[in-house]
Amino acid sequence: MAKVRLTKNELKKQKDSLKMYQRYLPTLMLKKQQLQGEIRLTEIRIKELRAEKDNLDEMFKSWVSVFGERGIFTPDILKILRIKTAQGNIAGVSIPLFEGAEFEAAPYDLARTPLWLDIAVEKMKQVILLDLEAQIVEEQRKRLDHELRVTTQRVNLFEKIKIPETRGSIKKIQVYLGDQQTSAVVRGKIAKSGLEKAAK
Repeated sequence: MAKVRLTKNELKKQKDSLKMYQRYLPTLMLKKQQLQGEIRLTEIRIKELRAEKDNLDEMFKSWVSVFGERGIFTPDILKILRIKTAQGNIAGVSIPLFEGAEFEAAPYDLARTPLWLDIAVEKMKQVILLDLEAQIVEEQRKRLDHELRVTTQRVNLFEKIKIPETRGSIKKIQVYLGDQQTSAVVRGKIAKSGLEKAAK
């Protein structure tokens, strides 16, 4: 704790600081609650995306044998051209928002390829979209987590250090100034009685 000057100006400064801390603390606490709620929502969304992907993976298990047909299903059959994102803001935190992706399917001869290839390409798009969205939501959670840590540190700083320190300083200054005032009154009375004795 820094050394506090025992003056009226310092008392005013400490009272102003206390008002400021007490004014900002509820805002910080509200921000902390909002961040905690948003983090819970991102965690729920990540679980939903994983469950959807697991369902698609289960469905794909029945297709695995046809994917093995020579030369039909190759890794370059589907390319991601562009991932579409936007910027959002939650409690003052800039976060990415997933808006989809653009794909390009390699050209293939409809007469020579099996019918299931079209369905497989669409299902692959769905799986990739789920993975991409999960990555974006994970980034959101990471940014919100970081901001929550910073906000929690500020709340603790105000609640546990700054406000108690400032209250202690105010009390110390008030006691000192009260003692000085009492001392001045006593000195004044002594001087007055000394003057009265001298006048007699």
